Amino acid sequence: MTPEIRTERLLLRGWREADKVPFAVLNADPEVMRHFPSMLAREQSDAMVDRITDGWEQRGFGLWAAERLDTQQFIGFIGLSAPVWEASFTPCVEVGWRLAHQHWGHGFAPEGAAAALRFGFEHVALPHDEIVSFTTTLNMKSQRVMQKIGMRLDPAREFEHPMTPGWAEQRHVVYCLTRDEWQATQQAGVAR
Repeated sequence: MTPEIRTERLLLRGWREADKVPFAVLNADPEVMRHFPSMLAREQSDAMVDRITDGWEQRGFGLWAAERLDTQQFIGFIGLSAPVWEASFTPCVEVGWRLAHQHWGHGFAPEGAAAALRFGFEHVALPHDEIVSFTTTLNMKSQRVMQKIGMRLDPAREFEHPMTPGWAEQRHVVYCLTRDEWQATQQAGVAR
């Protein structure tokens, strides 16, 4: 059972069969997939939903389907994942998001990602007591979200993504946030 989280404007919830069509549309959108090696065909997108759902059952955390509370519209995913490939900072738990481009620029990604961070720090056994996020060196929009949720760039962890050999955007940056850093931001927020 996937827990639900409500933020001011979002419902982070379990996936529904009806989410597969709009998810396939956003995975086939060149703007959304600009910083990925390729767009996803419908079968690939559906298989991703199935993997996400299985991940929740196996690990007790994962990527939520993100829904706007005002319109009940599915807009993409936000949540936590555990990469299966190896890098200098794995094993790790990553916070990530992928939203339909018409929902960009409204603060939904940082709002949902902040809730995912809270869930991660309060309910997930974290390797290295931190949560990371990574993207290509050119994806400044995602990097800005990482900064907005209090993550810091760790230049020493910059890496060539092992799942994208030969791709022009293979070089990735890593942002991180430790439990202690997150707790400090929570206490500072309460103190305001």
